[in-house]
Amino acid sequence: MFFLFRGKYVDNLQEAYEVKHNLGEGNKIPKEEFQKLLQKFLFFIFGVPSFAVFLKNRIALTSIPNDLFIPAVTSATAFLLAKLNKI
Repeated sequence: MFFLFRGKYVDNLQEAYEVKHNLGEGNKIPKEEFQKLLQKFLFFIFGVPSFAVFLKNRIALTSIPNDLFIPAVTSATAFLLAKLNKI
């Protein structure tokens, strides 16, 4: 049953993506646009948490352990990107 749900979900997601980016049958995203999307994604997923850890270590060294802080910031970044429809 999971595979049926997953298949429908993936198909719906693919269709919505193609409609949003005006992709017809056989059309692909240009390489430059894909690179821009990938750079933004990598910046947010790796850059924002790294910068947040840097700031935390400068401001409050022992208030929150890094073992909890890093996953929390990364999850919050992914949640924000999802809410803003960036991923």
